Amino acid sequence: MPRIALIHALAHSIAPINDALARDWPEVRRMNLLDDSLSADLARVGALDDAMSERFVALGDYAAATGADAILFTCSAFGPCIDAVKRRLSPLTVLKPNEAMIDEVAAALRADGGKVGLVASFAPTLASMRPEFPGDLPLSTMLAEGALAALDRGDVEAHDQAVLRAAQALVAQGCTLIALAQFSLARARPLLATATGLPVLTTPDSAVRALRRQLGAA
Repeated sequence: MPRIALIHALAHSIAPINDALARDWPEVRRMNLLDDSLSADLARVGALDDAMSERFVALGDYAAATGADAILFTCSAFGPCIDAVKRRLSPLTVLKPNEAMIDEVAAALRADGGKVGLVASFAPTLASMRPEFPGDLPLSTMLAEGALAALDRGDVEAHDQAVLRAAQALVAQGCTLIALAQFSLARARPLLATATGLPVLTTPDSAVRALRRQLGAA
């Protein structure tokens, strides 16, 4: 059975991906690596740099050395750093947290048309993710103001309501599909789907589907 290394920059990301794997691929072996200073340092410095990429490469090297068959990063604001890990560890499967969801968004919009609304609770995520979407896809983004702070203090209801307000603002802009940019947002998916009546994609669910395909799971 494959061994998947899950590398996190936020403690809030651990439960959503482990829950998704336990539900949809319970037999897979998984390990979790957390460095919660990554997000704090990015918020403080305000930009990704070579030193940050070196930290990601070190985490990737450690995960690969444990015998991981694939690495999934769950931190959406660090795309260029994860690209550095991909280049170094190729042909090992290394997934960005959002790339599987973006692929599913692209397939859905090219099949049915419409416009995707991307919700994030960490502002750097929006700046990092926007260039990762194909340029021909109609895209609007929205920061769920106060959601991450609510989650940090344990107020999950306030978090979910902040995410819902952001999604509703995107619906008002004509979005026909909602994409939740961070693993920590996945908990709000049922609320958003019920309240908006739209399909809602999450990064952990999309990532698990992609990993199962890439690693040849039945």
